[in-house]
Amino acid sequence: MTRRIVFAALMVGVLYAQTPPPTLSLADAEALAVKNHPQIAAARNQAAAAGQQVVEARSAYFPTLNGEITGSQALKDSRLGAGFLTTSQLFNRAGTGLELTQLVTDLGRTNNLVANSRLQEQAAAQNILATQYDVVLGVNQAYFGVLQAQAFVKVAEDTIHARQTLADQVNALAKAQLKSQLDVSFAEVNVSQARLLLIRAQDSVKTAYADLARALGEDQPAGYQLVENPLPAAPPIDAEALIAEAIQNRPELRELRLRQQAAQRFEAAERDLSRPSVDLLGVAGALPYLDQTPHTAPDEYEAVALNVNIPIFNGHLFAARRQAAHYERLVADQNTRAQQQAVERDVRAAWAAATNAWQRIPVTENMVKEAQLALDLSQGRYNLGLASIVEVTEAQLNLTQAQIENVTARYDYHVAYAQLQYAIGALR
Repeated sequence: MTRRIVFAALMVGVLYAQTPPPTLSLADAEALAVKNHPQIAAARNQAAAAGQQVVEARSAYFPTLNGEITGSQALKDSRLGAGFLTTSQLFNRAGTGLELTQLVTDLGRTNNLVANSRLQEQAAAQNILATQYDVVLGVNQAYFGVLQAQAFVKVAEDTIHARQTLADQVNALAKAQLKSQLDVSFAEVNVSQARLLLIRAQDSVKTAYADLARALGEDQPAGYQLVENPLPAAPPIDAEALIAEAIQNRPELRELRLRQQAAQRFEAAERDLSRPSVDLLGVAGALPYLDQTPHTAPDEYEAVALNVNIPIFNGHLFAARRQAAHYERLVADQNTRAQQQAVERDVRAAWAAATNAWQRIPVTENMVKEAQLALDLSQGRYNLGLASIVEVTEAQLNLTQAQIENVTARYDYHVAYAQLQYAIGALR
């Protein structure tokens, strides 16, 4: 029985080990991050809160209705000396009623406050998009970081194989006394260097997967099998058209423009504080108990009033609020201007980086070809006894460096292209 359990456990382990990791394309990774990332969820909640502020501002358009229950005990036939009771004659009573308050007009202040809150809600929606852009850019960087690290592992493995082949060949020649022990030492050191390169590359893969998990909004790194993406098209030859596109499309700029408009409406709302406001007041209710002799008050009551509030002087409070709102609007203007300048700079820098990365690709490809040719020639010269082991190992090192440069250039362009699309507001 125990043997069967052990055998079953071993079979499960083998099957589990043979299960391939899930495949993840770049588009799937971006969709997964948009769905799961906590920063996007936080931005959505902020937008939802901003939507409720619109409801708060619009509540002034609707009447306020309160139910009231009042009971009082007083010294019979006494009169009010000080305080806030609503009648000068004090008596025992119990009453219930309703109180209605309705704003008739405040000459535009509520309209401006509602417009301000709606613009803030639209700005919060743009913040969701800006946050999504940040997350998607992070996914691109982490995704290609994993592929680059895996490509470095492949370069290291190929390097080990090539250098081990040479080391085996030199060992065989040394045993036949055709090469010196010094050659063997050079070849073995070369193999050890390649193994160190592999160890560092494998560590980079683990770090890259951790970065990818964070970019996806996942708690634990997952061993996805990433899909290679073809190289994007070459960047444009000029950045000026891209700048115009960025100014139109960048969600950060749209958000600041909306907040700028919101600040203008809030400034107008604060200016309207000094204008009169008109309120309609209404009360109605009943007095189920009234201790009054003689009993002159009816058992029910109702009243309607129209109140006009005209601000005259309040210690310069409204003037200070109006000036503060004016300065806040100036801050919003300058923030928008500063962000537009930053966007223009970002586009130029991203375009330059993408152009540089694109130009490095054919150079590094040619470098790999030349390094491979140099290695083949030096290997042939070494086999004929016309070159030393130092020339071969140096050629191998040059080839490894050229391969690393080529891998770096290709994935640098992937990332630079994504950054360029981010800079112009076209990253989806």
